[in-house]
Amino acid sequence: MKNINYVINGVLALAVIILFAMHFSGKKESGKLQAVSAGTEDASGILPVAYVNVDSLLLNYNYSKDLNEVILRKQEDSRANINQKATALRTDMKEFERKYQNGAFLTQQRAQEEQQRILNKQQELQNLDERLTQELMLEQQKLNEQLRDTIVAQLKVFNQSKGFQVIFSNTMGDNILLADEAYDITAELIEYLNKNYTSPSK
Repeated sequence: MKNINYVINGVLALAVIILFAMHFSGKKESGKLQAVSAGTEDASGILPVAYVNVDSLLLNYNYSKDLNEVILRKQEDSRANINQKATALRTDMKEFERKYQNGAFLTQQRAQEEQQRILNKQQELQNLDERLTQELMLEQQKLNEQLRDTIVAQLKVFNQSKGFQVIFSNTMGDNILLADEAYDITAELIEYLNKNYTSPSK
């Protein structure tokens, strides 16, 4: 009988120790949660997160506008170059057709040589068009990376006084379907970026 009492007392003592340990470890965890919760909100109850509307940013950031102008000028130059060569090629083709119909070539071989020259010119024009298109794509990619790096670098400095833990990008409502306007820092960021950017034209 004494042995049974010892066993029961031992089990009860063990249960008390376990409950005691769980009670205090539970308090620590809830304390941690309260600390995290308290650290993630400022006095106004706004979480330390924000988002930037990228479309508005790209439309209104002066550096983005300048880079866009650079690309547009290069596109116009490429188009003018291609159009000029295409016009010259059309003139050559019409001239060849006129001469051929009027029998102006002394021999058939001479006509074939002229036809081949025009075909080569046409192929060169196609190659030039493809090369210029590829160059424009690479230039666009380079400028996009340059713009992104600049925005990220400026955003880090901007955020030093703001203290946001996370800043989301939002393009056409793709990433953030619904958010309070209090978290939208687009206008403030654009103002900061433009204030710290000097256009080369100035």
